[in-house]
Amino acid sequence: MKRVAWTVGAASVLALVTMPVGAQSPQSPADPDPMQLTEAGHVAQGGQSIAYVVRRLPPSSFPNLPAAIADQLTRRGCMIPQTYEAHQPENVVHASLEGAGASDWAVLCSAKGTVSLLIFFGSAPERPTVLATAPVTERLQPSGAGGGLGFNWGIDPASPLRVHEAQTGMVRRPPAPSHDALADSVIEHRTVYHFFSRGTWTLLDMPE
Repeated sequence: MKRVAWTVGAASVLALVTMPVGAQSPQSPADPDPMQLTEAGHVAQGGQSIAYVVRRLPPSSFPNLPAAIADQLTRRGCMIPQTYEAHQPENVVHASLEGAGASDWAVLCSAKGTVSLLIFFGSAPERPTVLATAPVTERLQPSGAGGGLGFNWGIDPASPLRVHEAQTGMVRRPPAPSHDALADSVIEHRTVYHFFSRGTWTLLDMPE
């Protein structure tokens, strides 16, 4: 999947509703409300009202998530937004972000009209870091589906090799990093790489 960074800009929300995704079997208390699985509405753009749809998945759709992290996401009311290109569950990442050999998680959390990028280090999973946040309506772009807008923000693990290859073409190409970075992308535009080192998150230098 090719992803990159672009947003609709300061789109104003005309309406925000949730829509069911179809009939489902009776729920257990732990099941998500079907009304939460699709977020839809309209934004004003170029003098027009344009519809958007964002598909979302509950934390329970990611069985590899540690139970303590899944519980935190549930308490926060998090649903996991999916890009309009998604063909399988995405936007939950397991990687060595704090350092080599670490077991960490990154999650996009959609709650109350806002999407946050949360980082859970294995060394302190009870204290997640909010690395970025934005209204859902600022993470939309044309999806090609009936002229509407879809969610365009995706995250992926970036191994040292992937980062090093992405830096090909730099005049002073740095050596490969010592551990994983987090690829933060928007479909069809530039990807940025978040890297944690010496207690701080930075963006890695990339070719122009």
